[in-house]
Amino acid sequence: MKRNSLRSIPIFLAFLCMGFGDVVGPLTSQLQAEYQLSHLLAGLVTFMGFITFGLLSVPMGLYQDRKGKKFVLTLGLIAALLGLVLPILGHFSSFGLLLGSLLLLGAGATTLQVAGNPIMRDVSPAGKYARNLSFGQFVKAIGSLSGSLLPLLAAQYWGMDWKVVFPIYSVIVLVTVIYLTGVKIEEKRLDSGSSASLGSVLRLLKNRYVFLMVLAIFLYVGIEVSMSAKLPNYLAERFHFDIKTLGLWGTLFFFLALTTGRFLGGLILNWMSPARFLRLTTALSLIGIAGLYIANSTPIGFISIFIIGLGFANVFPLIFSIAIDAMPERNNEISGLMITAIIGGAIVPLIFGAVADTFSLMAGFAATLLCMGYIFGLSLCGIKIDKNGHLA
Repeated sequence: MKRNSLRSIPIFLAFLCMGFGDVVGPLTSQLQAEYQLSHLLAGLVTFMGFITFGLLSVPMGLYQDRKGKKFVLTLGLIAALLGLVLPILGHFSSFGLLLGSLLLLGAGATTLQVAGNPIMRDVSPAGKYARNLSFGQFVKAIGSLSGSLLPLLAAQYWGMDWKVVFPIYSVIVLVTVIYLTGVKIEEKRLDSGSSASLGSVLRLLKNRYVFLMVLAIFLYVGIEVSMSAKLPNYLAERFHFDIKTLGLWGTLFFFLALTTGRFLGGLILNWMSPARFLRLTTALSLIGIAGLYIANSTPIGFISIFIIGLGFANVFPLIFSIAIDAMPERNNEISGLMITAIIGGAIVPLIFGAVADTFSLMAGFAATLLCMGYIFGLSLCGIKIDKNGHLA
């Protein structure tokens, strides 16, 4: 048991580092206000942070099938570390350098997701993968929460700004690399009858079950990033918050709810099935998003934000674990496809921004309502697959 704990600690630390990639959400409102950007242009900040999920996930999944999850996990940490150190060395001298660093940080987060989610299965007791993955996402949420909390603390107590996250994150990632290197992890390999390849990944995507689950990940990540980026704008427009200071409380409150929900999710999954929990948590998400429209006071607005965070908290690990447990012999390929779908974090916020610029900010939030509606409908279908991996 002690040996299992030692193996799992660096994996949970890697999940913490995954959360650092979500800093692009809180940074969006800050850069939008500083550079007077439109909603659409501000969406390019999140685009830089998430585009690598579309470019690297499948190649890294295939590479991982040959080199191993721990090796790829280490590569992701090194890429993230480079992205964090470069702006520090360049003294944050240019916006272009910052965008390049966010691209590297996104590449690191992509690789960590590809390796981290399936390797959690290797260090989890039998039947506890969904629970541990939710706890891993809880730890990731702490990293995500820090992206809005640290700038607030820096501004209020240290006379600093958002730049403070880069040296702090760098130290944590470096410690994780060192720890992971010294721990032996026995990786489980299930024979699928053939080696993973680009062709096998594309054929897998033709499976209706896999396609529907990958689309769910694409939409979910897109609306999570949209929420983290646009809730400060919501508070500014609805309740006249100063977007550079008080506005960040919207994102902070959202990530606080995510963190709480993921911790509770890890407990709930000890006695509730993942499929049933997915139906419950997506319904809660819809209630929270609807609350943004009816909120006529600041307390109701924050209650709605908290409900959204609680509802959103476990959607990703539930969809991911349900899909992996359905076809464990294709875990590397499914992981690559699922993490590719995180490119939704680059695409959906651009759609949100275009709708908000054309109509209104609240019209943009309607896009998040539709996306979560799809996932809720999918959870109600209770889709299952037969022993051949086809819809039953």
